[in-house]
Amino acid sequence: MKHWILSAAIIAALTACATTTSSTGRRQYVGGVSEQQLNQLGAQAFVEAKSKGPLSNDAKQNAYVRCVVNALTRQLPAQAQSVGWETAVFANSEPNAFALPGGKVGVNTGIFSVAKNQDQLAAVLAHEIGHVVERHHDERITRQMGASSAVQVLGALAGDYGSLATQGGSLLAQTGFLLPGSRVQETEADVVGQRLMAEAGFDPAQAVNLWQNMISAGGARPPEWLSTHPNPQSRIQELRSRAGTLTPTYQQARASGRVPKCG
Repeated sequence: MKHWILSAAIIAALTACATTTSSTGRRQYVGGVSEQQLNQLGAQAFVEAKSKGPLSNDAKQNAYVRCVVNALTRQLPAQAQSVGWETAVFANSEPNAFALPGGKVGVNTGIFSVAKNQDQLAAVLAHEIGHVVERHHDERITRQMGASSAVQVLGALAGDYGSLATQGGSLLAQTGFLLPGSRVQETEADVVGQRLMAEAGFDPAQAVNLWQNMISAGGARPPEWLSTHPNPQSRIQELRSRAGTLTPTYQQARASGRVPKCG
């Protein structure tokens, strides 16, 4: 029954698609699902991810992640803040993180091996939050709808996070929320995320260090998380250049009292 309900919602939504512009000026084709539906599906996917776990019960780790997410999301527009952001830490050694519509953020404990301080963790999480606020999940779903029939769309969107797919992959794990973004989206999330971390009082230059750590952690073969992202060395150069232009934003944030003390 749930499959039919969601398929009906998809068919109805096909007529509501629209062209909009992201905060970076990029044109987007979105509206495949309503914001309410998107948030509901994100929340349900988050519940499923947590149910499959395993979750970390380390109070310090959980507080650390919440602190960084709270500092970042306080700089978002009021509407984006109002969803009530929620975090979860997964006991998983893979250095990975994600954010979902509806204000859900997941972090693997493995991320702490490459994000050596709060600024580097902010670089990861601001990037993931950037995907949400720039409507990348909506954009992906809308694009897939255009390429697939309503019957095929759920299969076309199949993706996983961690071991979701290998554990049976439910309908909600196949909504496209947990798929890696396109390289265009990844670059945009870098731009938006680095700007967000500077506005929150995190050092934007630490995004460079974070990605250098990610590459080092992968050795000759970069982590899977990097495989769908822009060329790592080109990305680092762009992050380094952008950090310089964001220095005044970072300094103003600190002067205004935005001095995160998360760990």
